Amino acid sequence: MDVRIRGLNGKMLNADSTITVPASKSHTIRALLIASAAEGESRLINPLDSADARSCIDTCRSFGALIDTDGRTDGGLPLWTVTGCGNKLRSTARGDKIITIDVGNSGTSLYLAAGIAALGGRKIRFTGDEQIQRRPVKALLGALSDLGAGVEIEGESPPFNITGPLRGGRTSIKCPTSQYLSSLLICTPLAEGAGETAAESIIDVPLLMEKPYVEMTLRWLDRQGIEYTNNNFKRFTIKGGQSYSAFESIIPGDFSSAAFPLVAAAITGSKLQLAGLDITDSQGDKAVIDYLRIMGCRIDTPADDRGCITIYGPGHPGCPASTLKAAEFDLNDTPDALPAMAVAACNACGTTKLYNVPQARLKETDRIRVMQQELTHLGADIEEIPDGLIIRGTEAGTPGLAPLQGARLNGHDDHRVVMSLALAALTCEGETVISGAEAVDITYPGFFEQLGKLTDEANNENL
Repeated sequence: MDVRIRGLNGKMLNADSTITVPASKSHTIRALLIASAAEGESRLINPLDSADARSCIDTCRSFGALIDTDGRTDGGLPLWTVTGCGNKLRSTARGDKIITIDVGNSGTSLYLAAGIAALGGRKIRFTGDEQIQRRPVKALLGALSDLGAGVEIEGESPPFNITGPLRGGRTSIKCPTSQYLSSLLICTPLAEGAGETAAESIIDVPLLMEKPYVEMTLRWLDRQGIEYTNNNFKRFTIKGGQSYSAFESIIPGDFSSAAFPLVAAAITGSKLQLAGLDITDSQGDKAVIDYLRIMGCRIDTPADDRGCITIYGPGHPGCPASTLKAAEFDLNDTPDALPAMAVAACNACGTTKLYNVPQARLKETDRIRVMQQELTHLGADIEEIPDGLIIRGTEAGTPGLAPLQGARLNGHDDHRVVMSLALAALTCEGETVISGAEAVDITYPGFFEQLGKLTDEANNENL
């Protein structure tokens, strides 16, 4: 579907709007998988209900978990209950029928669930949409094979078959995506060992990108009381024969999603409040707050997990700076921030460099190339480099620099690309049309409705 967005012609966003950020996809999927592998009933409060989360729910049900998504807490928050498989997940009973799991567009579900699938004796086939079938997975499957799993794959990407049980052992894996390591960390505590011996797993990690997401996984293991050692993220030793217990958890807001309203305020010189975020959480993309501060924004954060984050974009009376300024950012820990930060850079004075983020090419699309192509259609001066982008800003009002111009753009069925291009349209002259707008439902259902409230006009036509 197409979405049509008219530029704001220098107007600010609606200051009366407070944005409630959706719950974290990364936390929601980890919670679903751990709850499904646990014994007993777990309660997930305020999880993300999106296409990716629903793909993970279907995956967990294929493992045998019972999941009810219709509940509400006494306070009215969404409540999902998960009755886990417990020891049944680790059954070595083999069946003739192959279980097929279609993860849709969810790369997180693909990678993290592959480890869970390696725990049992049933052959499980993983597949997904066209984008998923381009995702590299052979390195992860090689590591799982080292630890005892049976693997069948042609080429480097899904579909593939995997069979357990996981026995433990030793492996080495380069992790251009942190999800490889998170998958191994979640499944190896449940490795059975050989016979009566619960073997430990040793994971050597010569390359690790996106470290904060591994820290998030480790926090989940810590809450579960899992025994492991971490040698400076270079080697992990995990005791086998452990188990997960039922739990209750409130899922915090998603800083990856929060990047979009934050950048919207930054490039329009607006004040905006964001609710539902826990500033003490381990999510790596809360670094976007620091990035935008460096570019000149004023951002006030609460001292704990309560209260709103408030941003004042340059040019707003509440912000000391009058314009966004360029800077250089190492995005290795925050690859999902690249599309939104590219849009911020287009509206800054000077040259911004976003670098050390080659893994952005391995997401739903090659986000480095796609953002260069689409922002160029708007008139941006943007250069693709092997590990990022160089952007020469066209901040409105800067002598000699022309503002961006509305155009027809391709969203490439990538939720973060679509949302970023929608932000870029706010500072364009004229109308911008973006295809594939329904992709936002992957992580941010209601994004265009929120954007319409912020702009006080129906910019989300045909959605």
